[in-house]
Amino acid sequence: MLKIKLGKKEKYVVYGATCLIAIFILVNFLVIPFFKERERLRKGIEKAEDDLKEIAALSVVYQGYQKGSMDVKRIIEARDRRFTLASYLEEAARRTEVKDYISGMTSSPSSSKGGLYEESTVELKLNGINTEQLVRYLYAIEKPKDLIFIKRITISDNKKQEGYLDSVIQVLTYQ
Repeated sequence: MLKIKLGKKEKYVVYGATCLIAIFILVNFLVIPFFKERERLRKGIEKAEDDLKEIAALSVVYQGYQKGSMDVKRIIEARDRRFTLASYLEEAARRTEVKDYISGMTSSPSSSKGGLYEESTVELKLNGINTEQLVRYLYAIEKPKDLIFIKRITISDNKKQEGYLDSVIQVLTYQ
């Protein structure tokens, strides 16, 4: 082994340099990585907490949708097996005394958008009807609690009779 004789000042310089190098190594390889890892973990925990809050909120929304789906299922199952939207509209027209004003009724093919239920649509044309009859009929056919909705309505003046209306009503339900 090599023996080097150093003076007192030189020994202090070597000890000081050794201490500085040791401190540098400790700081770079232990202290700084420790704090970086601690910060990374803190951010990870905050993100996980935010994700958990979002999951809880989505769970509430999902439960609402699930309840709505069960309500729809219950309503559809409570219907008569022979229920059709066209027959329902004809019966409502007979009750409200507007059957004679119906000039056409077209059933659209059921459209399914990947859900459990199909959307059934009927387009109904009324000619020469007065406002009171139209309102009474609209009130009779739209039943949200029974899943029967007016999707679209077009009302125009009747060209042949002044004071009367022509209307095209699109009604939908789920089956």
